Amino acid sequence: MESGKGRPPQPSPLRPGACWAAALILFSLALLAGRYPNAGFMDPRILATDELARTILLTVRLPRILAAALLGAVLAASGNAFQMVFSNPLVEPGFLGVSQGAAFGAALAMVLGFRHDLAVAGGAFLFALTGLGASAALARRFRFGGWVLRLVLAGIAVSAFFSASLAWVKYAADPLRELPDIAYWTLGGLSGMGWKRLSAVAPVALVSLGVLRAAGWRLSILSLEDTAAFSLGARPGRERALILAAATAGVAAMTAVSGIVSWVGLIVPHAARLAAGADGRRSMPVSMALGAAFVLACDAVSRTLLPGELPLGVTTAFLGTAGFIALLLGRAVTVVR
Repeated sequence: MESGKGRPPQPSPLRPGACWAAALILFSLALLAGRYPNAGFMDPRILATDELARTILLTVRLPRILAAALLGAVLAASGNAFQMVFSNPLVEPGFLGVSQGAAFGAALAMVLGFRHDLAVAGGAFLFALTGLGASAALARRFRFGGWVLRLVLAGIAVSAFFSASLAWVKYAADPLRELPDIAYWTLGGLSGMGWKRLSAVAPVALVSLGVLRAAGWRLSILSLEDTAAFSLGARPGRERALILAAATAGVAAMTAVSGIVSWVGLIVPHAARLAAGADGRRSMPVSMALGAAFVLACDAVSRTLLPGELPLGVTTAFLGTAGFIALLLGRAVTVVR
């Protein structure tokens, strides 16, 4: 047996509380960041005398920032759940057709005249589940390669199908009334967020987060083969279906109001497992906190960096790909074969 002497000390896992504290600090800074009364950070002391500043803070910035934190937490938690359930570090909701299906469902609802937030979220949820189910069904029917390869190929096919379907809906949409909203979704953003839209999707997103947080201790078991998971007391089929349904519901609800915001569900879970370890009990809450912090920072950059607002999906994709390349260069990501 090899002695532990001479080995480099292992870094202690990052505590979820520290991550949530960092997210809270970013939340406070993002709340004060903007262009009123001047570009930069608002002095909190003016809130006592400036009614317009209070109105902007409470009715414009606060719901948007809450939505950004909720969006980041849902995408990161769902990505962590997908990666552990499928034992595949390259899986995230967008790779399995969930995000594209949700965007197609939301766009289709608007073109058909169902423009209420609940109707749009319902259409997004329905087609998000359809995308996930289609990816899993195709992967089982493919006759070559391992499970990971088949799942990735099925996800690419389903995502491409829904992307093409979304393009067809955009072509059929009213160019003045419907097309601008659909185009906004494809780029992702929170500029239209308000209390009404947030209240329509927040309950679903919060329930999704609650289920994923409670299931964190089961994710390590469910990442094993079915026989091993069953021998440890799990019911792999039922538990995986519950976790995937909860993750899909949260992603669908937030996609309905934010559009496609990519890379959060892929890169943040890797950072969380590097910081807190592979145990789902620790990586899940850390994923939520880091996801909230990441999207809060990206949204603040999107609305303050340039005179005009950048789409949130563009900012997350730019920073996410840079982070993913850094992890690959540092060999911090291992692809399961």
